[in-house]
Amino acid sequence: MGKISRRGLFKTSLGVTLAGLPYEHRALLAQLVDRSDYGKVKEPVKGLQRGKFGKYEISRLIIGGNLISGSAHAGELLYQSALMTHYFTTEKILETWTLAEQNGINTTLMRADPHIFEHYEKFKRERGGKLQWIAQSAPEQGDPVENAKRARDHGAIGIYLHGGVSDTFAKEGKAEEIGRIVEGFRKAGLAAGIGAHYLATVQACAKAGLDPDFFMVTINRKEYYSSPAGDLADFMKTIRKPWIGFKVLGAGRDKPLEGFQHAFEKGADFIAVGMFDWQVRDDTAHVQAMLAKGIDRDRAWA
Repeated sequence: MGKISRRGLFKTSLGVTLAGLPYEHRALLAQLVDRSDYGKVKEPVKGLQRGKFGKYEISRLIIGGNLISGSAHAGELLYQSALMTHYFTTEKILETWTLAEQNGINTTLMRADPHIFEHYEKFKRERGGKLQWIAQSAPEQGDPVENAKRARDHGAIGIYLHGGVSDTFAKEGKAEEIGRIVEGFRKAGLAAGIGAHYLATVQACAKAGLDPDFFMVTINRKEYYSSPAGDLADFMKTIRKPWIGFKVLGAGRDKPLEGFQHAFEKGADFIAVGMFDWQVRDDTAHVQAMLAKGIDRDRAWA
């Protein structure tokens, strides 16, 4: 029997130890052991793919805005919103958007509220930023159509009805109210979309004959605020509108490579992903590489 080096014994022991732990614990331990990537400056990603979004062309990877707004789905942790708010200072927000542009992301998706209006205008004015912005209606801002007009006046190219609002209307049998709001978005001069967390909401909209410009629907392997992926994929094959997938990592509960691949394979045309500055480059590299290799999917690309 050959001798095992001290390093080999450590790696073997670590492997056995990690195997019995939940993923989040394994990820934490892996970071403690391997810090070789920390502080490395990597070349920006080139050639991030894009797709058609009405009269616009947007990157297949969209940078989301929940983290920037101080929102993150972190179970019952009470400090997470304060943590996000303290981390994402004005300078950090502008830095993160700049990194996104440097790596080929040309679109962001954010709430239509004063915090975003202020920072988006500042990004354009002080950094020469050109990120396109798709807005999420912000329920606390009042009438969603008036909210859309304010987003338009601050540079948004589109807006979608908040998924929770759409889900509620659909559950109450009020799909026509969703349609009324979507038409208001369109009359405001914006690409008009419908957000949804569940397949039943999309089905209710289709049954009512609604005609949005795009759908914003959750898709992930964890079924976190999302319907079973197979059922969703089968129905979305019948929808000939751009589909932006969100919560594709189950709000941080899945690994980027697997979560991104899954969303595209199940039919999402674009994915909106909340990212810290230190995640932007690698997330973009994952998407660029997997799309260059080719995605096995049944639904035609938008």
